[in-house]
Amino acid sequence: MVSLTALMGFLLFSGNVMTLPVRAMTSTASLPSNYAVTLTAYNAVPAQTDGNPLETASGAFSNPEVVAARSQDLADKLPFGTIIELEGSNISSEHTCGYSVVAKSIGYRVIADAMNARYTDRIDILFNTKANYTTTDKGMKNAAEILGICKGITIRIVGHIDIRNIPKTQTELAKIVVGKSGLALK
Repeated sequence: MVSLTALMGFLLFSGNVMTLPVRAMTSTASLPSNYAVTLTAYNAVPAQTDGNPLETASGAFSNPEVVAARSQDLADKLPFGTIIELEGSNISSEHTCGYSVVAKSIGYRVIADAMNARYTDRIDILFNTKANYTTTDKGMKNAAEILGICKGITIRIVGHIDIRNIPKTQTELAKIVVGKSGLALK
């Protein structure tokens, strides 16, 4: 079997340019196929963060377009810079989960923040404070409030990026994941 390194070397020296998806560029031997977690959300406001809501625990800007936080027990599995995607097909049927309403606003996320130590096996999605949705019962609600607590969300690691190079938009992040960006994955 031809190794990925040999194939890339051949393509480099032959002058052919090939864009590989993140999964091919990342060592899949060290990546699990998925994790089941509880999914929650937050806003970058003082009541929901530490003393500086505009800066994440990794030092990155609190960008609600692409940032997610992880519980501290997942630090070894999901270090800062890990790119994840979420799937809600295994969600428990609790009424506290509005994943289906806000899923289109989640996209890919970069782990760039950490949660309070009291939480375990949890991913927290950063939403914009202006990301509001109309609800039938109470008018407008923030996306973080609508998401609530979702158990049984599956997350998949799709790559790693240098925490200093977090893209600003979902479009830029998606280009990195599919290999159509100039940014390098780790």
